[in-house]
Amino acid sequence: MKLGKYTLPIGERTCIMGVLNVTPDSFSDGARYTDPRQAAEEALRMADNGADIIDIGGESSRPGSRPVRACEEIDRVMPVIEALAGKIKVPLSVDTCKSEVARAALSGGVSIVNDIKALKGDGGMAGVIAEFGAGAVLMHMKGSPEDMQEDPRYDDLMEEVSGYLEESINIAEDAGVDPGNIIVDPGIGFGKTLEHNLILLRNLRELKSLGKPVLVGTSRKSFIGSITGKDVTGRAFGTAASVAVAIMNGADIIRVHDVAQMRDVARVVDAIAGV
Repeated sequence: MKLGKYTLPIGERTCIMGVLNVTPDSFSDGARYTDPRQAAEEALRMADNGADIIDIGGESSRPGSRPVRACEEIDRVMPVIEALAGKIKVPLSVDTCKSEVARAALSGGVSIVNDIKALKGDGGMAGVIAEFGAGAVLMHMKGSPEDMQEDPRYDDLMEEVSGYLEESINIAEDAGVDPGNIIVDPGIGFGKTLEHNLILLRNLRELKSLGKPVLVGTSRKSFIGSITGKDVTGRAFGTAASVAVAIMNGADIIRVHDVAQMRDVARVVDAIAGV
């Protein structure tokens, strides 16, 4: 996958997307990196530890969270993006569902837009991504962060997730987004019960029929806590297990907080799988 001056080795090995939340209220690391200098330092550390992409988010999408205004989101992410310009050697991604935020970030040097609403929340998003020749991560979500965990139900989980993502791929390509720059994400934990998440991980390879690289984000999520009984700070080993299963079942990119540890997990699984 070519993104301007960057090339992601998708298909050669599992790629790592490092999570950098610059919000005061994210479920895992809220308020930890609200200082732009500290956030930029963490991004550089993640890149040194093996991250292939740094995903910068200025709005929490935890269950029950409320949206923030685009101007506030821009005020959170842009100082970090500007601090990293010319210093970091891996592509940056912005985690946003607002085209205004995406435009600002892409203008500042970001290469990928990670849209949890898969281009269905903001009608201008696909056009902005196409205009900049950027990459797009299209994620499945049932409902919105405010209500997504209020008794989510599916008649056929895999069919519904696949169909939703196929619609978003068509939106992207119709708007002129490079078909080779589109990534899909089943949205672990976004409008899913524990059992739904497990079904997605078991059957992840079915999403390969979409013809796009698959990104999976299980890092520190509540379904791991439900299984292990551990809080967010104690979910590293559970995350490692879910990452290993995701890679064995077809994930091309894993989105994680603990880059160095999950880089080792990915290397070992890739070696076993013969990637």
